[in-house]
Amino acid sequence: MTGPRTWPEVVPLLLTEFRFPDPALATRRGVMVGYAVRHGQGTLLFDTGFGFGNPALDAAYMPQSRSIVEALTEAGIDRDDVTAVANCHLHADHAGQNAAFPGIPIFVQPDEWVAAHTEDYTVIDWIDFPGARYEPIAGDHDIADGVRIVASPGHTAGHQSLVVATRDGTLVLAGQACYSVGEWTADPDALEGRSSAPDGAAYDRSIERLRGLDPVRVLFAHDRTAWTPRRR
Repeated sequence: MTGPRTWPEVVPLLLTEFRFPDPALATRRGVMVGYAVRHGQGTLLFDTGFGFGNPALDAAYMPQSRSIVEALTEAGIDRDDVTAVANCHLHADHAGQNAAFPGIPIFVQPDEWVAAHTEDYTVIDWIDFPGARYEPIAGDHDIADGVRIVASPGHTAGHQSLVVATRDGTLVLAGQACYSVGEWTADPDALEGRSSAPDGAAYDRSIERLRGLDPVRVLFAHDRTAWTPRRR
């Protein structure tokens, strides 16, 4: 006889606020949101935010960042509770504090791992750190009951999103597969990532794939606002 099912819980973590280098966006502030996903086998951390002390990034983005450990603690989660990490991709604003988790498996798409080791892709010292334990997964991968990584290339070749089964239905952590709730709803004035995506066709396919999961909620890495379907 088994007990009642324990549904995963998703906890948002505001990690960074930053300015956009583009003068056209000077009146807007960017955000970087990570997510802790508590499930029956542990806690998965999805993105770790900007790192600290890189002069070029500090000058360009003026990030106001929080320690990932501090953010977890404020959410009632100890660093030792984290059993796995997954970055939607390895750009410096999403994987900058991976080094806070030596020895913890960090799931990455092989294409993303290769890209991270090319010039001007990320801050490599924030990726390759003592005790780093990256585990390559090609395509989709089940992390735990109700928690699944899905490949969502477009913003980068190795971008990945997270799909979480909740009591209310499917929740999608889009990462940067879609930049904002406004882009998800086709608001022409919204911050969007499609126009700068290196592979626009893949970007479109990934968004359509995530839509096809019939989510009851979608959360984004660069938007604190969640999408939910309109009630009929």
